[in-house]
Amino acid sequence: MPRPLVTVTRRLPDAVEDELRRHFDLRTGAVDAPMGPADLRRALAESDGLLCTVTDRLGADVLGTTPIRCRILANFGVGFNHIDLAAARSLGLVVTNTPGVLTDATAELTLTLMLMAARRAGEGEREVRSRSWRGWRPTHLMGIGLTGRTLGVIGMGRIGQAVAERAALGLGMRVIFVTRNPGTSSPFASRRERLEQLFEEADVVSLHAPATSETRHLIDARALGGMRRSAILVNTARGDLVDEAALADALEEGTIRAAGLDVYEHEPAVNPRLLALENVVLLPHLGSATESARVAMGRRALENLRAFFAGERPPDQLPLP
Repeated sequence: MPRPLVTVTRRLPDAVEDELRRHFDLRTGAVDAPMGPADLRRALAESDGLLCTVTDRLGADVLGTTPIRCRILANFGVGFNHIDLAAARSLGLVVTNTPGVLTDATAELTLTLMLMAARRAGEGEREVRSRSWRGWRPTHLMGIGLTGRTLGVIGMGRIGQAVAERAALGLGMRVIFVTRNPGTSSPFASRRERLEQLFEEADVVSLHAPATSETRHLIDARALGGMRRSAILVNTARGDLVDEAALADALEEGTIRAAGLDVYEHEPAVNPRLLALENVVLLPHLGSATESARVAMGRRALENLRAFFAGERPPDQLPLP
């Protein structure tokens, strides 16, 4: 019996690709770059399964191509807003993701951005590298401490909970939060708030909500105007949550103190006004970029593929609308 043919859209850690080859006939791209619509359509037409990533735009324009041979989209990542789930359902496709295994890595990077923005670490590093640092002085690049400050978490899923724990125990921060789930609580958060109240109280606002039509531009000019002038905004969730033009306005005008971003509205493009600002830390989507997290994500995708082709329900199968 022939083995299923699985196309992997991006290069994965060697350990993951080696394991995939033990179970499937594997097809990988010639270069490690996002597949365009034509290549994605070809992969869907020729493969039994597609191991895709956040860079693959699988909208109705791509998935609507018929006939297709593919039966499962195994997403390498938690978020799946790049996949048109309704179109996948109409084609009878199974869609899976990789929850849980990147929680710690993303929570750690969130605190990295919080600390870098608060302590102006990006500015300092650029100064040293440009050889313009002239030595220590009492008033040089004074930032703020986070101990005892208030962290506002928007979205208390796995990652939001992990950030709350680290901020409370590691930095002594008071944590408040907003979530869609009325039953959510946390031993590390003092209380749940309305969104407007969170903006008024938080010294740091950290985004951990999914990207949906309801959360697009959740952080807009009005939201930024409701924050403290001393506030720091951190986004390690999805770029669509932030109106980057409004954020650039707020940072230029001093509406808020600073920001730390790991994701972008039109990724990999970044608003050029943000690139020119000193009071924003910009990272290239590194939230899950630890060796252990990326290997675990690949193995989780592998387990979903193995279960599916064995006739079982994949452990991380998503409900489709």
